[in-house]
Amino acid sequence: MRFLRRSLTGLFLLSLTIGLLAYAGVEVRNAVQDRLAAEPRSFPQRERVFAVNVVPGTFETITPELTAFGEIQSRRTLEIRAAVGGRVVEIAPEFIEGGAVREGQQLLRIDPTDAESALLRIQSDIVDAEAEAREAERALVLAQDELIAAEEQAALQDRAFQRQKDLQERGVGTAAAVEIAELAAAQARQSMLSRRQAVAQAEARINQSTTRLSRSLIDEAEARRRLEDTQITADFTGTLSDVSVVQGRLVSSNEQLASLIDADALEVAFRVSTQQFARLLDDDGRLQNADVSVVLDVFGANLTAHGRLSRAGAAVGDGQTGRLLFATLGTAPGFRPGDFVTVKIAEPPLDRVVRLPASALNAANEVLVLAEDERLEVIQVNLVRRQGDDVLVRSRDLEGREIVAERTPLLGAGIKVRPLRDDAVSSAPETPELMELSDERRARLTAFVEANSRMPDEARQRVLNQLSQPQVPARVVERLESRIGG
Repeated sequence: MRFLRRSLTGLFLLSLTIGLLAYAGVEVRNAVQDRLAAEPRSFPQRERVFAVNVVPGTFETITPELTAFGEIQSRRTLEIRAAVGGRVVEIAPEFIEGGAVREGQQLLRIDPTDAESALLRIQSDIVDAEAEAREAERALVLAQDELIAAEEQAALQDRAFQRQKDLQERGVGTAAAVEIAELAAAQARQSMLSRRQAVAQAEARINQSTTRLSRSLIDEAEARRRLEDTQITADFTGTLSDVSVVQGRLVSSNEQLASLIDADALEVAFRVSTQQFARLLDDDGRLQNADVSVVLDVFGANLTAHGRLSRAGAAVGDGQTGRLLFATLGTAPGFRPGDFVTVKIAEPPLDRVVRLPASALNAANEVLVLAEDERLEVIQVNLVRRQGDDVLVRSRDLEGREIVAERTPLLGAGIKVRPLRDDAVSSAPETPELMELSDERRARLTAFVEANSRMPDEARQRVLNQLSQPQVPARVVERLESRIGG
């Protein structure tokens, strides 16, 4: 009986559960059908507005700068070579690497003993040649006197011969006497010819002695030059480099001993592209005498010098491109030949151009400008120059317009934007970032700067003053540590 009651109760609960599930399924089906049959709900759409930085499009006359990299050179560099060989017996205290010498100063002296001996021998030959010339002149005088005497004797013999002929014609003289007189006249003429030959020989002897004396004088001048070549002097005021000789060393003829560099006659050689070179030419195709500024980066304390373009290289060179240019520098303290520098050349001014950030221009030379209702508009421009992070462009449609400074892929024509005009921030001067140093770090940087012999004294003092401050510019610290491997 109990079993039957429990079975009926279970069946009742199962039937009730199935009925409830069926009812729930019908309700869910009806709800889905009602939702599908209902009208779709529409939400209001709101346009997205982007904030952009804008800059005014103002036409200006701008002088662009062409930037290149070059090397400092000296217009006067002289190789000091030994004209004669020998032992170095005397050397100037300034004849060292980096020594400053003045024009005409004796740098070193090679042993002059051999040159002095050769000069003395040649001077003795000159004395002999002069004595020979004087003896030849006396011999010429004697030969001329003997010739005069022979001519007088020949004239007497000739008159005697004529007299004997006259006597023979009158019948007084004999033929034998005439023959004797004729023979004596012939002998007198022969003697006169011999004396003439002696005079000619005396004159030839004088010519030979004169030639010998001239050769001896030439040898003396050459010997004096060789003696002077034992003294090496500075041809101009400058600084010595590549010194490779000490006192007591044997040097050979034409051996290079050092190089003399004129540090006051500096120029910079740099290479530009052919397109850049064409912009530096005038209407006649000649290189313009443009202004040039040269910057040498010395641990944050830049050295600057100014000059002007002077000439261009005659040929491109094997494996080279562009054009090699030279600029003559004026006063350039701290610069040395071999320095790698940055060169900035002032190009001809450009009229009616707009300076924009490079990020405002895309690859198709298009910029976005602010139109009505603060929506963007695309304008085609002509790219004139690139100046670092800026570009110089031209377009008639830019005057008085506001231009988007930084383009992004989200910006385009017709996009609504919110312009940001922050003139105060853009015009504020940039403040260098400062940092504090530990005592160990400050001491290490100070020791490195003091031990750097290549840094000019003015730049070294400036950097030391910066390191002595409680806060040091971060840029200076980074450059110093990059050079010492920190």
